[in-house]
Amino acid sequence: MTKRINLALQGGGAHGAFTWGVLCRILQDEDIEIAAISATSAGALNAAALKAGMLSGGRQGARENLDWLWTQIGAITDPNFTDWIASLAPSAGIWAKALEYSPAYAAVDMTQRMLSPYAYGPAARNPLERIVREFRYDAVCSQDGPALHICATNVRSGKIRVFTGEEIMSDVILASACLPSLFQAVEFTDPQTGKSEAFWDGGYSGNPALFPLFDKDLPDDILIVNINPLHREELPVEVQAIHNRINEISFNSSLLRELRAIEFVHRLIEDGSITRGTMKNVLVHMIADDVLMNELNVATKTIPTPVVLARLKAAGEAAADAFLSNHKSDLNASSSVNLRDMFS
Repeated sequence: MTKRINLALQGGGAHGAFTWGVLCRILQDEDIEIAAISATSAGALNAAALKAGMLSGGRQGARENLDWLWTQIGAITDPNFTDWIASLAPSAGIWAKALEYSPAYAAVDMTQRMLSPYAYGPAARNPLERIVREFRYDAVCSQDGPALHICATNVRSGKIRVFTGEEIMSDVILASACLPSLFQAVEFTDPQTGKSEAFWDGGYSGNPALFPLFDKDLPDDILIVNINPLHREELPVEVQAIHNRINEISFNSSLLRELRAIEFVHRLIEDGSITRGTMKNVLVHMIADDVLMNELNVATKTIPTPVVLARLKAAGEAAADAFLSNHKSDLNASSSVNLRDMFS
């Protein structure tokens, strides 16, 4: 029996390789149909690659296009090499610490703390631009396949802007992944207003936005791929750890607000305050690996390395496999996330 679901894909820099693994595993399950995707930043890249690949080559085409995307970012996809790297490399935590103290990350960190991206002109261009320009936008914007929603933050208003269908172009995806401390705001004419607007990373206002997935024609189920850990047991005391946790909390806040609203509607339906069918009874599911993400840091988000990308992809595949084993029967039936416990 086909299970129709919506996907909500978070942003989180190079940690989006976890979502790569999740999507590759889900695409292997012929019973699952992806109806719509709402995505931000790295999630937006994954979503665009999945849709373009799916329309040209089905599920296998989507997986191959995701592999192409992450190879361009820095992953090694040849299993002969990935197995060898995985066997020799240190643990994720040790690798993350080593990268945090590397000259490459120190240079990036110092630059973003001391200089505005407007101070160094063309050098501030997003390195993802070359990759994003190569997406097949006739497929990305097509009405066929999953409906695609890309989230960005309007710099001047501070409001979320969700781009859909033919509105999506390379500048939209670059805007969705534009960290203001590293890159100049992405400016273009917004087709909705006809005015030139400036945009930053969508994570500040929706990481990702869930409300585009509430449409009555879409399934009730939303599967969130979470790559910013909701909980960290260890208190951050070092400067880098503090900034990293501030970033995680900020990028999770809008998602948690929407989940709280969904939980409120659940309670209204359960106690009979509103009639069933008056409001959408959203069924929430989540795939995450907070244990791994707690071992990583802002350096592994910022600088993609083959070792970390390979481990993130493998972790995503394993997490998706565990989710399908434990909760596939919940899809189109009930939530597998207990929102009441989450907010109690």
